[in-house]
Amino acid sequence: MLDQSTTKLIVALDVSTASEASEIFTRLRSHAAKFKIGSQLFTAAGPAIVREIISAGGEVFLDLKFHDIPSTVAAAGCEATRLGVSIFNLHASGGSEMMRRTADAVAETATRESLPRPHLIAVTVLTSHNQESLNETGIAQSTALDDHVMRLAELARRAGLDGVVASVHETARIKRELGAEFLVVAPGVRPASAAHGDQRRVATPAKAVRAGANYIVVGRAILDHADPARAIAEINRELQETSRAMTPTTMSADAL
Repeated sequence: MLDQSTTKLIVALDVSTASEASEIFTRLRSHAAKFKIGSQLFTAAGPAIVREIISAGGEVFLDLKFHDIPSTVAAAGCEATRLGVSIFNLHASGGSEMMRRTADAVAETATRESLPRPHLIAVTVLTSHNQESLNETGIAQSTALDDHVMRLAELARRAGLDGVVASVHETARIKRELGAEFLVVAPGVRPASAAHGDQRRVATPAKAVRAGANYIVVGRAILDHADPARAIAEINRELQETSRAMTPTTMSADAL
């Protein structure tokens, strides 16, 4: 039986074929409950790999970051609901109408068709961005990156979404200002010994827990490990030890 810390971990199936994804899922399904399917795998394998993992008892975070006109994203959200995913996301920068219409359409579809309603979360600022690259996209230089994250997170909350994708560095502030029940899925999480790759705003699993992240997404540090199951065990041990050691005082101090 999977322990509580394991449910915080989402394993990113960042591979290029369905056969690779199936093999990894089969090897790791007893060690992790949730698996992320992103653009690469979904483009290569389509919704069939999502259905395969869900039918075998896994939970899927569909990480396609929808960003289009409101009616198109709302329709895509309905299809994600019918697929049976547990979580899916869209870009908060698509605006409040896009998010609100998608949230309403998903809730309506789930009720009408007696389906579980997935958590709908908004991408704020990608963890590959830093202040310089954010300014490059047209965000005013006077706008701090974390302030921009908060603006998008608040927009998502007002639109009726369940939470956001945000780096660990902004998580504590999101929880403090938007409420503990507002979900944060934190990508860019790496054990201290792992390479950062193209992620710029990264953090360890321990820091993610102290900041209040509900879920952490880990890919390369698991998939590139000589023993992926052992990598998961080490991450889960860090999550457990940090959770046991936490007090309100240490949490607020370490998360800032």
